[in-house]
Amino acid sequence: MSIRKKLLISNFGMVFIPLFLFFVAAVLLFGLFQRDIAGISTYYGGGFGRNTDGYSAIGDHFAKRDELFAGIRFFARYDADRLNDTELLRKIDAELAAAKSGIVVVNRGVPAFTSALVTGIDVGLLQRSASGDRRHKPHGPFDAVEVGGKRYSVDSLAVTFPDGGSGTVYFLSDVSPFMQVFPKVIPLMAATLLVILALTNGVLTFFVSRSFIKPLYALKEAAQRIKEGDLDQELAVQELAVRRKDEFGQLAAAFEEMRLRLKRSIGLQLQYEENRKELLSNISHDLKTPIAAIKGCVEGLLDGIADTPEKRDNYLRMIYKKATDMDRQIDELFLFSKLDLNRLPFHFERMELASYLRDCAEELNLQLQSARVTVTFHSDAEGGRDVFVKADREKLHRVMQNIADNSIKHMDREPKRIDISLSANGAEAIVSIRDNGSGIAPDALPHIFERFYRADPSRSGATGGSGLGLAIVKQIIEGHGGRVWAESAVGEGTTISFALPILKTTEGEQA
Repeated sequence: MSIRKKLLISNFGMVFIPLFLFFVAAVLLFGLFQRDIAGISTYYGGGFGRNTDGYSAIGDHFAKRDELFAGIRFFARYDADRLNDTELLRKIDAELAAAKSGIVVVNRGVPAFTSALVTGIDVGLLQRSASGDRRHKPHGPFDAVEVGGKRYSVDSLAVTFPDGGSGTVYFLSDVSPFMQVFPKVIPLMAATLLVILALTNGVLTFFVSRSFIKPLYALKEAAQRIKEGDLDQELAVQELAVRRKDEFGQLAAAFEEMRLRLKRSIGLQLQYEENRKELLSNISHDLKTPIAAIKGCVEGLLDGIADTPEKRDNYLRMIYKKATDMDRQIDELFLFSKLDLNRLPFHFERMELASYLRDCAEELNLQLQSARVTVTFHSDAEGGRDVFVKADREKLHRVMQNIADNSIKHMDREPKRIDISLSANGAEAIVSIRDNGSGIAPDALPHIFERFYRADPSRSGATGGSGLGLAIVKQIIEGHGGRVWAESAVGEGTTISFALPILKTTEGEQA
């Protein structure tokens, strides 16, 4: 449930729960004061001679009173002269007495008629009560005056008599039973309402705030741990993300995702740092060997050891070869670094792979004639059909060159051969480069695409390799969306294969 829904339900609960509880409490209070209510019923119901329950008796009492008062009001408005008829007023007063009510008719400030129920009442007190002057009235739920130890509610109506005189009719109702019960009931009900409101709001506030504060503390604790560098404590926030379906759950899930990404980022950063140290170590090692050779040759020339033209020529050729090796290693290092950091752009184009590989094979054949290596190519594509891929010609050429160079370094028997083959399985074009060299040991085979990895004897540093050739191959092929692998057996040669996605006709047209 969302926080918004919880707050809405809580607000509704703070209104309706107290109302419901107050209703229940009121029912219980009425039950508690049942005897007092029964006394009120007896007080008002005895004069009508009707066999009804207490509440009906009270209702009938006030209905009868209102009916009599309505008749007097009618006279006051439409036939005020009848209010001077003492005999009529006495008959009405008899009925009013049964309803525990009375009237006082005042003509020109002088009482003209006073009900027997309120004989001797102070007219000035009635005037002050009708005018709303509470200084002369008892405080309570009614505007009441006290007469003969009883309290009466007062209402008034202005009258204009036929002779032009003005007067007032005061209506009085005995409310003594209510005045005895209400001072006990009203404070108790008010106190009950306050207690219900306080408890309801307190309980709802506690549970709603608890549902907010607990996850906040969990997130605060997790943030504190992250600040201190502890990224392994996932249980509290992870449990919060799974258990809660509201905004806090979403926040906890995002927080957990942030923690995991931060952990991966730091791990990757540490891995990069470790790789950087390894890179520096390998560069230092790989460059130290040719530098030492160059230094030795220069010292030989300076010391006069190369005392014949032939020796000096050999020493210079050695210096040139080692400098060329260093230059090639530095080039490969820069290339690998750019590939590793995704800073080397690929220029893809639609390319027919069979013709491209045929040209590569012819170029390698000419290039490796001096090393007496024969390079052949054949295609196993179904029906000799063309196979189109989306590739970078220059970088794919680097792949072929690196694989061929790696094969040549480990050929130790005649005739030296490199066979390039192309096959297609519908979704991928598979290029395989097989040599008849010494092969790679099974324990070294899974690592040959790792940078700076060398296995003895198949990847020996004595061959002059940088240890980056096949790592560059892997980076380039994966940059094409392909995959690369190797198969080898000691003494039987090695096959390095890579697969590239075949370009569909519609994709080729878009390309």
